[in-house]
Amino acid sequence: MTNTALAGASTAPAAGRRVTPTGRLILSADADRADWLTARRSGLGSSDMAAVLGISRYGNALSVYHDKTGGLPLENDDSEPALWGRAIEDTVAREWARRNRSVVRRVGLVANVDRPWQMCTLDRRVLECPLAVDRERCAVEIKCRAAFKAGQWRTGCPDDVLAQTLWQADVCGYDHIHVGVLIGGNDYRQFVVRVADHEQLITDLRAAGARAWQQITDRRPPILPHDADPEVLLDLYEQLHHDRAGIVAIDRDGDALDALSDYLDAAVDEREAKARKKTALSSLVGVLGSADTAIQGGHVAFSYDETTREHVDRERLREEFPDAYAACVEDRPSRRINIPKTVREAHQA
Repeated sequence: MTNTALAGASTAPAAGRRVTPTGRLILSADADRADWLTARRSGLGSSDMAAVLGISRYGNALSVYHDKTGGLPLENDDSEPALWGRAIEDTVAREWARRNRSVVRRVGLVANVDRPWQMCTLDRRVLECPLAVDRERCAVEIKCRAAFKAGQWRTGCPDDVLAQTLWQADVCGYDHIHVGVLIGGNDYRQFVVRVADHEQLITDLRAAGARAWQQITDRRPPILPHDADPEVLLDLYEQLHHDRAGIVAIDRDGDALDALSDYLDAAVDEREAKARKKTALSSLVGVLGSADTAIQGGHVAFSYDETTREHVDRERLREEFPDAYAACVEDRPSRRINIPKTVREAHQA
């Protein structure tokens, strides 16, 4: 019977020792988190690569650049998913070891011997691979995902996880990486990512990483594609410039005026779309009369359903329960674009 109690053991080797065929330990798994966050800035980790490639919801090549050059705070992911992912990682790792009759251990931050900027933090190193006759070592990547993302795992790992695991394999010299994922808190799945199936992708990953690291070394920010996720960019700009003040001059024929024009056009389109939507809604409700459902050819075409949502009477709460109001209600600052009326009128002219 395999001793899965070793799944959480931290018998960490000394820093500087080679812990994988091509990987050397930079920082042990039991190191302080602040030290780990600082050390990972000396290279590109596996979680950075999805951002560099533009397939991450949580970052892009520009955010990686500012992270590595010190422009962002060390701990920039304090979200609930990240918190709980770290909290139950060990539980999922133990389950992977139990199901595969294997032994896994935490390792730490590892760097490639020949390319020290190429780094990764292995979730667990597998000491007895269930696929190999000689039980050779490999690694397992642990993921926790929300239930609505289950479809992304139907036939294998999603693109961001594939890039991450292939990067780990390239750093460490493994020919495969295992993946264990817990979806929605109760749906466990596991996969194997094999290097032989993705040799060209690994070559492309290494080239993209080398290019990104050279830009970081040269302090040359990357130029993002025009279709870069605007939500990621807005979050990045907020982190970089949380406290804003001052004035910046823009050119008469520069990109800023083009963006301003696009924004004003989009605002008009949005207002018109909302008006059309309201008009269409009133027509649909008028067709129903006193009914709540319309059918066509024996199938439901649309229905007008009653819904409820919680509502808080803030004025009553303030007057009758001032202590509760003070404890639960807070002002959260945010920003919005303010375009003077004269500019809007000139655009519409």
